[in-house]
Amino acid sequence: MSQLLHLDSSADRTGSTSRALTALFADSWHAISPDHSVIYRDLHANQLPHLETNAQHWAPRLRVPGEEVAPEAEALQQQLIDEVLSADAVVVGAPMYNWGIPSTLKAWLDHICVLGTTMPLDGPTQPFAGKPIVVVSSRGNTYAPGTPGEGTDFVIPPLREVLGVALGMDVFVVTAELTLANRVAPLAPLAAQGEASLAAARSSLVDLAKTIGTR
Repeated sequence: MSQLLHLDSSADRTGSTSRALTALFADSWHAISPDHSVIYRDLHANQLPHLETNAQHWAPRLRVPGEEVAPEAEALQQQLIDEVLSADAVVVGAPMYNWGIPSTLKAWLDHICVLGTTMPLDGPTQPFAGKPIVVVSSRGNTYAPGTPGEGTDFVIPPLREVLGVALGMDVFVVTAELTLANRVAPLAPLAAQGEASLAAARSSLVDLAKTIGTR
């Protein structure tokens, strides 16, 4: 059995590019064989709470006196960590909102990043190390090298740092740019570039699903 954890965070429930692309990856994963299962979590439709307390940043053994976590909050955090642990791969939709990630996705990250549990501090505590995660990021404009937006993408660099460095996961990034070219008049001349970016993203995700799913 090969299990995929499929996460979406877009607030657009009907026309989201990132949702369509993560679904394509999940469908391609499931098509490999009947043993390739998918567990789905919609971080927008079923929003996680913010961390109840800073004590949730620390493994229980590393908390100082007075740092306590309610049992329900502890159980939810462990459930989210266990979902990643049980998955053979993860795909996550990370659309760009105001140059950063949606707050719903940030809440998920805050729950799974725990010093001494999923991030190393006093020992080799990095249980997600080497687990492949595909980050699918859609953005209305372009932030490619040489464009006016270069250097203002605050989605991919932080996610690479958190997922790849802190958690030790094997990060693959697929982006679809200029998704608003058909809606925002100043971007209209770049519509063909946006269509090409989307087509390339779709192709990359199908190939990645096959590659990761048949390792």
